[in-house]
Amino acid sequence: MTTAKDLFIIAMEPRPEHTVGQGDLSLALAGAELVDLIGAGAVTVDDDRIVPGEPSAPQDRLLGEAAARLTRQPPHEPVEEWLWRRGKDLSAAYRAALEEDGELTRKRSGRLSFGPERVEPADTPARRAAAARWEEREPVLASLVSAVGVGGGPSDDDPGPDDEAVTAVLTAVHDAVMELEAVRQRRTIENSAFANLWRGP
Repeated sequence: MTTAKDLFIIAMEPRPEHTVGQGDLSLALAGAELVDLIGAGAVTVDDDRIVPGEPSAPQDRLLGEAAARLTRQPPHEPVEEWLWRRGKDLSAAYRAALEEDGELTRKRSGRLSFGPERVEPADTPARRAAAARWEEREPVLASLVSAVGVGGGPSDDDPGPDDEAVTAVLTAVHDAVMELEAVRQRRTIENSAFANLWRGP
């Protein structure tokens, strides 16, 4: 399994205290793909820009799509721009792929058979492997999971990634998620002000 699929599985684990936003998750998934491409030697990061190496064909279909969408001509794409471009609707693509692979299962909320439907990870070896990686607080996965608001994130005592390029990607993911949250808050304020304007004194 790729880091992105591990991240999706952990994010979909049922937890009453928090629902992961699809926009946040899409940005983090794009970052996870980039981390795996760095690990495979398919890209490097130079001054916050993604520099592709030799064209490669990852075995994972979605990771292969990510590699195919890299900007290969200079000036190379900044990491944050890649996150926004690649991240568009990416969580839906991962949900569809994992459902097709039998890694996700649909369940009804509550006791009623006609209650709202939700998707949860199925009990598979991939889910157990992702859970083990999460429980071990593997630095990359811990950082990505914390970016989408699950768990407390890596503590100061946890070892961070030992690769500068990976660290740059993780930092960009957190910055992009914060930017998205700022946009949400601004829209909420604007919508509230607009509603109050029409409501009148």
